[in-house]
Amino acid sequence: MKSYNLTDFDAVLAISRRGSFRAAALDLAMSTSALSNAIAKLEETLGVRLFNRTTRSVALTEAGRRFVDQMTPALKDIHHALDTVRSQQQTPSGTLRINTFPTAGREILSPLVIEFLRRFPEVHIDVVTEGKLVDIVADGFDFGVRSRNLVPTDMIAIPVGPPRRYAVVASPSYLEKRGRPAAPPDLLAHSCVRARLPNGALFRWQFEAEGQSVQMDVDGPLTLDEASLARMAVLESVGIGFFMESDVRSDIEEGQLVRILEEWTPPLSPLCLYYPSRRNPPAAFRLFVDLARELARSSLDLQSA
Repeated sequence: MKSYNLTDFDAVLAISRRGSFRAAALDLAMSTSALSNAIAKLEETLGVRLFNRTTRSVALTEAGRRFVDQMTPALKDIHHALDTVRSQQQTPSGTLRINTFPTAGREILSPLVIEFLRRFPEVHIDVVTEGKLVDIVADGFDFGVRSRNLVPTDMIAIPVGPPRRYAVVASPSYLEKRGRPAAPPDLLAHSCVRARLPNGALFRWQFEAEGQSVQMDVDGPLTLDEASLARMAVLESVGIGFFMESDVRSDIEEGQLVRILEEWTPPLSPLCLYYPSRRNPPAAFRLFVDLARELARSSLDLQSA
């Protein structure tokens, strides 16, 4: 009787879900060539081709589609049974996968991710940052981290930080040369470092004061799609920048950047760690949730102090 490897079946589902050997290999923490070889061996053992491959695309064959449809619920049952067993272990282990966006990744890295690794060094954490929202269940993630208003309603959510704010900043030399804007419309007379969203659209700077909301299409000599690059440009006096406060807080405190229009940037929704309800989760999953709740309590204590 031929034997099969459970990881090979997981690989088939990952490729089918991602539509790419390369993307699936990243999800599975293996090389693309190793994944390709594993699928080729599985197809040889099964005696049927599961995927049609070209240099540009990957698609399930009809046999592959039937295989995935029938295998998916069975694999979910198997992984649930494995999770039930792992939940009884005393020492947490395995991998936790988290999907978030870059700024949030920077905010949770030290207080949550690194602190967890200090406490439980046997666990591996895989953090994926991307601008677009994803279905964390369909894409194989244990957790997501987003602003509270973006968390799906069917998820359990834990605030993992204080309310957040935008910060509009410029270098002292820029303000000395060009003057200080007093209200958002004044930005139209200034050079601004613009941000491009993952979908290709330009980010409109968002302001609010006394119930009045304003969105600005600013102009400037430089457009970037990464906050760390925009910060460098603003430090070099290229123009005014619009950031999450956490990305430029130290620059403001050290006097390298000056905050402007502060009265127009009220608190935003806090970040939340979110996840689907799970029965008998693995020890690592359960302990990560416990740490997130501990962080949430600490944040509330600081706000009430």
